Amino acid sequence: MNKELENKYNRLKTLLGELGKIVIGFSGGVDSTLLLKVAVDTLGKNAIAVIGKSVTYPEHEYKEALELIQLIGAKFLEVQTEETDNIKFRENPIDRCYYCKSELFSKLHKIAEAQNIPWIADGSIVDDLKDFRPGSRATAEQNVRSPLLESGFTKENVRELSKHLGLPTWDKPSFACLSSRFPYGFGITKEALSKIDQAETFLRSLGFRAFRVRHHDEKTARIEVLPTEIPRILDADIRNSIIEKLKTLGFIYITLDLQGYRTGSMNEILPAEITRK
Repeated sequence: MNKELENKYNRLKTLLGELGKIVIGFSGGVDSTLLLKVAVDTLGKNAIAVIGKSVTYPEHEYKEALELIQLIGAKFLEVQTEETDNIKFRENPIDRCYYCKSELFSKLHKIAEAQNIPWIADGSIVDDLKDFRPGSRATAEQNVRSPLLESGFTKENVRELSKHLGLPTWDKPSFACLSSRFPYGFGITKEALSKIDQAETFLRSLGFRAFRVRHHDEKTARIEVLPTEIPRILDADIRNSIIEKLKTLGFIYITLDLQGYRTGSMNEILPAEITRK
């Protein structure tokens, strides 16, 4: 590893050592996995991973998160989050993530208090400052620490250090909860979330690695795959199997986005003055 990354790594370990005890909101994504690994290496059993289980969290990601916790050897707990009980979340406003994060962080605080742990933390990084992240308001309101961000980690840094530490997530595609598959203002239901989870599970079973199935109304699905994989998804057998599966889930119109997979495509309709906040 280069000197700059080594300095950030040392800074992260020092920061975690100063925190002493910590509860980490763990998703199994590349960022929270690195944070948990370094926290366990530094603090041992004083670092606790907490998985927020809900209908917005894909079943595949949940199973992977459990495997990663076992690999790292972390102490963990699981809580059920009920963001879909919040009418503001179900209405799906542009600050939807705020309500989701508020629900999760409130549960983490209760665990921290019960365990006599002074800090809760998330896996935010420097790159998140450049993106539209309304959930960051909940981070500030609930005094959540972001050790990777505080230590200056970019996504490139996270991936490089993860690879150096032997974490299987080092090249894992970006993850976002299932609610990000819906256009703002389109009501989110448990049933619709389940449809998307099943659709994406099927694409994963076909070998696609980075993709999204966007839920544009009750009858229309927009599929994003990597541009390099567009020829493959157009293979007659694969295309027909996807059509058949998604129709069984209730979709009538199954479309392919020719721009390909990209994170945050639902934010492309938002005015620049909003996304810059």
